[in-house]
Amino acid sequence: MLRYVVKRLVSYKILNQEITSPVMQAEKEDEDEPPPEEYVALSDFTGSDSDQLSFASGDKLLVHAKPSLAWWWAELQGVRGYVPASHLCQDGTEEEDPWQDEEYFGSYGTLKLHLEMLSDKSRTEAYRQVILSNSASLRSKVVMDLGCGTGIISLFCAQLAQPSAVYAVEASSIAEYTRHLVKQNGCEEVVTVLQGRAEEIELPEQVDILVSEWMGSCLLFEFMVESVLLARDRWLREGGVIWPSSAALTLVPCQANSYYTEKITFWEQLYGLDFTPLHTKASDCTSQPDFNTDRVTPKQRPLAQQEFFTKPMFNHLIEPSDCLAAPCDVICLDMYTLQVKELEEMKGQFHFCVEKSGVFHGFTAWFSVRFDSLETRGTAVELNTGPNSEPTHWKQTLFMLDMPVSVHAGDSISGSIFLHRNPKWRRHMTITLNWNVNSGTEEPDNSQAETKSFPMWR
Repeated sequence: MLRYVVKRLVSYKILNQEITSPVMQAEKEDEDEPPPEEYVALSDFTGSDSDQLSFASGDKLLVHAKPSLAWWWAELQGVRGYVPASHLCQDGTEEEDPWQDEEYFGSYGTLKLHLEMLSDKSRTEAYRQVILSNSASLRSKVVMDLGCGTGIISLFCAQLAQPSAVYAVEASSIAEYTRHLVKQNGCEEVVTVLQGRAEEIELPEQVDILVSEWMGSCLLFEFMVESVLLARDRWLREGGVIWPSSAALTLVPCQANSYYTEKITFWEQLYGLDFTPLHTKASDCTSQPDFNTDRVTPKQRPLAQQEFFTKPMFNHLIEPSDCLAAPCDVICLDMYTLQVKELEEMKGQFHFCVEKSGVFHGFTAWFSVRFDSLETRGTAVELNTGPNSEPTHWKQTLFMLDMPVSVHAGDSISGSIFLHRNPKWRRHMTITLNWNVNSGTEEPDNSQAETKSFPMWR
C-alpha cells in the first residue's frame, strides 16, 4: 500500500511538473526581462512586412530588446515588432551634435586626409583641367571655393585664370595653414581664406562661380552636398555656375570571388580542422530573426556574413571583368535644381541584362561628376570613379549579398535602390537594395524578390 501511494505521488509530481513547467518558465523569463526603455521616433517609418512596426514622428515606443545595432524589438500601443534603431532617440537625453562637426572637421584639420586627396591625381587634375580650360571665362569673375582644404583649387584659379576674387571657405583648423600657403604662393591679393561653416560665413559680395569637391563614398556619404546647396541659394548670383554641375551614382551587379574567399571560404578548413559553423547557418538558430535586413527571415544570418557583409565595403577596386552586366546610372543630380529636402530620400530603378555566366556576389557602386564648360563650344570635363577610369581615392563601394547566386548570360537582375538619410546622424545614411533575378531560359521562373539594407555608418 505504501509503495502504491509513493508511486502515485511520484506520478502526480512528474505530471504536475510537466504541466506547469512551461508556465513557470515563461513567468521566470518575464521576471528576468529588464524593464523596457522609452524612445521617441525621430521620423516616420513604414514596415516592409508584418514583423516590423510602422510609426510616425513623435510616437513613443517601448524598446524591449536590442538584438543588433540596426534593429530593435519594440512596442507601440500594445503591438510589438522590429524597428530601425536609427529612427529612435531617448527623450530627455543630452543631445549630441547630429552633424558630428567636432569629429568631422577634426579629421580635416590634420594632413592625413589632405595627403590622400592631393595624392589622387585623377581628382586633382580634373579640377585643374576645369580651371585651365575655362580660364578665359573666369577672368574678372568672383569665385567661391567651398571646403577648400589646403586651397589647391583656389590656387589653381589664381594662377591659371585671372579672377577678380577667390573666397576660399574652410571650416576646419587647416584654414590657418591655408592662409600661409596662399601667401607662400603669392596669391594673397586674389585669394581670401575664410574659416567657418558655409551656413555661417559672410561674404562681401555674391559670386559668379561656386566650386567644391563635396563628393563622398556612394556620392552622398557625409552629405557635404547640403552645404553646397545652401551656399548656392545664398551666394551664387543669378546665372552663376556650379562645379560640378551634375552628378550620377552608378551601380552594377558583380562577382567578388577573392573577397568572398577571403571572408567566407577561409573558414572551411583551418589547419586540418572544420570551421564551417562560422559561415553556415546553425541548426539551433531556427527561431532567430535576421536583424540586419529590412526583411526578417526565420533563420539568423551566419556569423561571418553578419560581421563582414552587413555594411558596405569601402575602398573596393572592382575589375571590369567582374561586372556581370553593363553599368547603370541609378540616381542623377542636377546641382542647379537639387533641393536640400530631396536629400532625405532618393530612389532609383535598375534593370540589368546579364552578359556572361558567373556568380552574382553583390553590387558595386561608384559615381561620376560633370563640369559644364563656360567656353563657347567648349568641352565638359568629367571625373569618373568607376573601374574603367584611373583609380581615385574614393575607389568603389561593394554591397555583398548574404549568399551568392549563379547567373547565366541572358538572365536579368532588376530592382531598386533606396538612399535614406539618417534622421539623427545627418552625415550618415542607409542604402536599401531590392532585387530579383529572372532566368533568361524558357524554364519556369522560381525567382524571389530579395531585400537588404546597408547602414553607412549608423
